[in-house]
Amino acid sequence: MTPQIDVERSRFNMIEQQIRTWEVLDQSVLDLLFRLHREEFVPERYRGLAFVDMEIPIGHDEKMLQPKLEARMLQALALVPGDRVLEIGTGSGYMTALLASVAAHVYSVDIHDDFTRGAAETLARHGITNVTLETGDGSRGWDKHGPYDAILLTGSVPVLPPAFKAALKTGGRLLAVVGEAPVMEAQLITAVDSAAYNTVTLFETCIAPLKNAQQPERFIF
Repeated sequence: MTPQIDVERSRFNMIEQQIRTWEVLDQSVLDLLFRLHREEFVPERYRGLAFVDMEIPIGHDEKMLQPKLEARMLQALALVPGDRVLEIGTGSGYMTALLASVAAHVYSVDIHDDFTRGAAETLARHGITNVTLETGDGSRGWDKHGPYDAILLTGSVPVLPPAFKAALKTGGRLLAVVGEAPVMEAQLITAVDSAAYNTVTLFETCIAPLKNAQQPERFIF
C-alpha cells in the first residue's frame, strides 16, 4: 500500500501544480479538494492515477474528468449553500460530492444504472446525504426537479438543447462543454430572466460527449 504521506504529497502537488496554475484560485474550492479525497472515488485498479493530470476510465467507455477541469467547473458555477443543482452524468460520484459539499441539494442523473448504484454507495460512505441520484437519459434535459440554481453537464454536447437553459431560475448558471472534437468550448450561461441569457466562453477543451447527445442538423447535398 502506498504510504499515506505519499498520498498527501501527491494531493498537494495536484492542487498546487495542476489546479491552482489553471486559474483555480478560489480558496474555498482548493480547501474542498484537500478535504474530499478524490482517490476514494476512483476505481481501485486506477487509484495510483488519482492525482495525475489525465482522464481515468470508469467503465462503459466513460472517464472521470481531469482534476483541473473538475475544479475549474466547480469554481465557475460559484455555488452558494442554498443552491439546488442538477448534474447530468454522475459517473464515479466525485463531481457530485464536490457539488453537494457546497450546495443545498444535488440532483444527479446518469444513463448507466451501475454508476448510479456505485455513486450512491460511495457518497453514503462519505456521509453525503443531500443528493438525489436517478438513472435515466438526461442528455436533452431533466426538468423533473427544476427550476435549478445551477446545472452542470459532465459530458460535452455538439449543440446545447434549449431545455437546459429553460430549466434555470433567474440568475441560475449552466456550465456546458459545447462543440465537436477536436475543439470544444466550456461555456457559462447565466439566466438574466426567463427569456434572456448571457453566455461567456471560459476556455477551450475536448471531452467525451454525453450518450445520446443532440446532434446538429446536417445539410446533405
